Amino acid sequence: MMREFFRSSIRPAASLAALAALVALADPNTTLTPILVQATGPRFVAPTRRDSIGRIWAPVFIDGQGPFRLVLDTGATQSGVTATVASILHLPLGRTPPVLLRGVTGVATVPTVRLDELAIGDLTVAGAVVPILPDAFGGADGVLGTAGLADKRVFIDFRRDRITITYSHGRYPSRGFETLHFLPNLQTPIIVDARVGGVLTKAIIDTGGQMTIANDALRDALMHRWFHPRARPDRIEGATRAVQRGEMIATPMIDLGAITIRDPYITYSNLMIFEHWHLVHRPAILIGMDALGTLDQLVIDYRRHELELRPRTG
Repeated sequence: MMREFFRSSIRPAASLAALAALVALADPNTTLTPILVQATGPRFVAPTRRDSIGRIWAPVFIDGQGPFRLVLDTGATQSGVTATVASILHLPLGRTPPVLLRGVTGVATVPTVRLDELAIGDLTVAGAVVPILPDAFGGADGVLGTAGLADKRVFIDFRRDRITITYSHGRYPSRGFETLHFLPNLQTPIIVDARVGGVLTKAIIDTGGQMTIANDALRDALMHRWFHPRARPDRIEGATRAVQRGEMIATPMIDLGAITIRDPYITYSNLMIFEHWHLVHRPAILIGMDALGTLDQLVIDYRRHELELRPRTG
């Protein structure tokens, strides 16, 4: 089971010779495949290699080239690119300091590069210093984080494989959507109130994650209430390659307002990232794309601090 998350913070410089090895592995003559022409899967919402649950691949132009396929990751404060992308764009190492890459299971120091411009739709981020990611996120060219989205509206249509990023304009949600509010802080992930088997739970909306993962506090609360499940061992590997152990357990329904998501098997583990968000001692769950991908449409309005969900019918 693979699980990935991206977050970074500045750290003192490490050996640039060692860090340059990542970029050296990439072929500078690699050419880009246009998303709309040759992609074998859905155009914008690509299936994962493990279970065909779609993660959101956004077509992003970097320094005027592309589009590159970046995974939209609502758990990431910054964007990041792979060594291949850095090599294609001839981005030099050593001009910006390395950063600490924080995954769900551990941390690692990685090199960074400076981008002149990153653009998709109405989103333009200029002069960003981004990490070179050691993991390609299921074959994508990197991750698209939340930097620059404070006044934006992200619309994801799973049924039609579309993603658009526009200015919010502060408009109200359309009919048929369930609306949930989250805190106005781009330095933290989208956290909303949910119920799992009737247990009040903090739910982190994590479009960068393949699978849904809960902490031990939620497992204990569910066992105390009404069920004693059979568990089987599972392992969680993050973007930093560190591994944590967990237990996969059949779990009750996840209620997000009036919308119910059925995700029969969830892995429970006190991940390192739960500690980082101070969510070890209260029920919490990372809702990944195995659950979110069952929706028809998902809208994140960062200006209104609203998460809008439309369930799939038929």
